[in-house]
Amino acid sequence: MRPLNFFDKVIFFVNSLFATALLLAYLLPYIPPSSFPYLSVLSLTMPVLLVINIAFLIYWVVKLRKHFLLSFLILLLGFNHILSLYKFGAEKYTKQPQDVKLLSYNVRQFNRFNWIEGDSVTNQIINFIEAEKPDVVCLQEYQQRSDVDFDEFQHKYEVLTDKKTRFGQAIYTNYPIVNKGSIGFGTSNNNAIYVDLAVGNDTIRFINIHLESLKIKPKVSEFQEEKREKLVGRIDNSFRKQEAQVKKILKNLEACPYRSVISGDMNNSAFSYIYRKLSEGHLDAFKEKGKSFGKTFDFDFIPMRIDAILVDEAFKVRQFNSFPKVKYSDHYPISCVFSLESND
Repeated sequence: MRPLNFFDKVIFFVNSLFATALLLAYLLPYIPPSSFPYLSVLSLTMPVLLVINIAFLIYWVVKLRKHFLLSFLILLLGFNHILSLYKFGAEKYTKQPQDVKLLSYNVRQFNRFNWIEGDSVTNQIINFIEAEKPDVVCLQEYQQRSDVDFDEFQHKYEVLTDKKTRFGQAIYTNYPIVNKGSIGFGTSNNNAIYVDLAVGNDTIRFINIHLESLKIKPKVSEFQEEKREKLVGRIDNSFRKQEAQVKKILKNLEACPYRSVISGDMNNSAFSYIYRKLSEGHLDAFKEKGKSFGKTFDFDFIPMRIDAILVDEAFKVRQFNSFPKVKYSDHYPISCVFSLESND
């Protein structure tokens, strides 16, 4: 086989850099952000690194060069990460009476500061949720206000972390609430709340989480304008806070006598240490029954999935949906149908 020309040598060198970066990113779910904080930022670029390595793989295959093996082997090694990025879809499923449907949505204070033009955003959010007919609704960045009322739900639990702006989290349901509580995150306005619901003959703990925000702007142009050191430092600080917040959530779960479902805004990717710790003992509903990229955050070009529904592995996930066409917030709603039967 003839040697590489100068251009292809440069291409292979760049290929090697991105392959190494991807290999390093594979390790990040096992490294606490507090150990190597700046390195943890790399987890947010995982979708980009995967796509770039796939592009290099195709390039070398087209040129009939054995150099394709570099990206091929790296991608093969991280095949599970590819499954976290894209799903080809599952069969259609009709919800049964004994199933539980959960909807999670970061509503961005019901468009309080008119980020989205129009006066009907609040009503559109309410109408969408009512049309989906969920059994449990978990809302993040909720705002207590007179024009927000879900009449079809008998029970509500809300915790306002900022009494002045009436900002917090809320859970709506028709299942009887056996117990409820809040997991505070210190001085942060973010928190997690939970309810223990009597579902049939079972009791299930539903935890609604809103972890520390990365304060990422949805437009790439605005993202690029921010100085790199300031950006990385801010994300690093948020990752450290998230690690401490997750420890509090896990401590709550350890003391919980019931099986649990975690949902909400992680403000982190499915390739992170935060996600791995939260998903232990749980099934990612997207990975079980999702389709496409499962995008949950309005960010240019990159399909960011930073919201999740994690169902106790004792249950069976029947259906998962994300709604990227529902543009009433900077997040997209997600829903999951699961049954209480064993997943064996």
